Amino acid sequence: MLKAKIYNQKGADAGSIDLPEKIFSAKWNADLVHQVVESIRGNKRAGTADTKGRGEVRGGGKKPWKQKGTGQARHGSTRSPIWVGGGVTHGPLAEKNYKKKINKKMRAGALFSVLSKKMKDGEIIFVDSLEMKDIKTKGAVEVMANLAKATGFKMISTSKKPKILVAISSKNEKTSKSFRNIPSLELSLIQNINPMQVLNYKYLLIENPETAVKFLSSRIDK
Repeated sequence: MLKAKIYNQKGADAGSIDLPEKIFSAKWNADLVHQVVESIRGNKRAGTADTKGRGEVRGGGKKPWKQKGTGQARHGSTRSPIWVGGGVTHGPLAEKNYKKKINKKMRAGALFSVLSKKMKDGEIIFVDSLEMKDIKTKGAVEVMANLAKATGFKMISTSKKPKILVAISSKNEKTSKSFRNIPSLELSLIQNINPMQVLNYKYLLIENPETAVKFLSSRIDK
């Protein structure tokens, strides 16, 4: 078992937690991560891009000019792909399906591989709670500043671009509304995080680590 430090909202030591090696010390599997991430990206594609062929565009029923005697190249329709306003050759069709099926074991394995890499690189922060008494962005900014000072991750509080993914254990209106105006982070339920989402951010902040680890452990060997 690995041990990790837990912080409170003031950036002070709030104890430690034992982490399962299968989740936070797994080997990096680039092929598996790539396969799962590509499947997630494919499943997000709407597949609505569509073009019309020469048989679908409007007009073009009449031959533009007679076959011979004009001195011009012969044409049978103004809807030919070489004409302006004509059909598109080999264009995208809405019937294409980009969805890819990936089983739960592979998805969990890819997530554990990404979490282990983040853990090895020192890019995971554990916080005992992020519950706010009131809906105040100022209070949320203060919490992030305290954590940045305690961990040395200055980008948490100063970046204007998303740098940190905050995985919370349950929905909380006060927490969500307090933190959502901070441009450097994004909130997500621990149940919803996936390998692509974690890779898109420099740091991962896990709130209520006991509950989070219990949920992640339930996905082992499923």
